Amino acid sequence: METFNVVIADDHPIVLLGVRELVERDRRFSVVGEVVCSDGLIKLLRSQPVDLLITDFNMPGDSPYGDGLKLVEYVTRHFPAVRVLVLTMISNPLILTRLQELGVLAVIQKSQLHVEIEVALKAIAKGKRISGHRTTPTSVLDDGADLDERFSRLSPKEHEILRLFVQGQGVNEIARGLNRSAKTISTQKISAMRKLDVSSDQELLTYCIERNLFN
Repeated sequence: METFNVVIADDHPIVLLGVRELVERDRRFSVVGEVVCSDGLIKLLRSQPVDLLITDFNMPGDSPYGDGLKLVEYVTRHFPAVRVLVLTMISNPLILTRLQELGVLAVIQKSQLHVEIEVALKAIAKGKRISGHRTTPTSVLDDGADLDERFSRLSPKEHEILRLFVQGQGVNEIARGLNRSAKTISTQKISAMRKLDVSSDQELLTYCIERNLFN
């Protein structure tokens, strides 16, 4: 019987415990490591053979490997043999599409954790494709030079807020992480959107993802 070495990455102990319990119900999967930050994850992936990574989309700490899309891209680029499942509360189709493009096997909604992990593990064990919804974002790109000029107008604070937003954080979460008020973060985000000439969160995400601005 083929067995799979599994690593779980999440900064919440309860999630780590719950995912481990779900994984180890199937004898074909063995949890060989648990990590709570991006640095720990990359160090572990470099130190031993890993077949499957189950990782939270948002990871804490100021790591050169980042989190969100940046971390997933680093993992899929430098550890192509590792299959990746992403845990998240995010439902934005632009981020989900980008994760699919990066080669993630499946995006598992934390609200459906028990059901979706079981389905995903069974598919992996049988070598089958994991079924899921696929979405196609709408592009807002026109003239590349003009877009670059718009991006250069952003202040350092606006740049940082957009980076965190693209990683999947909401205004309140960004405010807590940067120790600012939600009103201040919202104002700076709106200012950045005006400078980029986008009118919605969807257009903003498309702009940043398609231009690969924060990877």
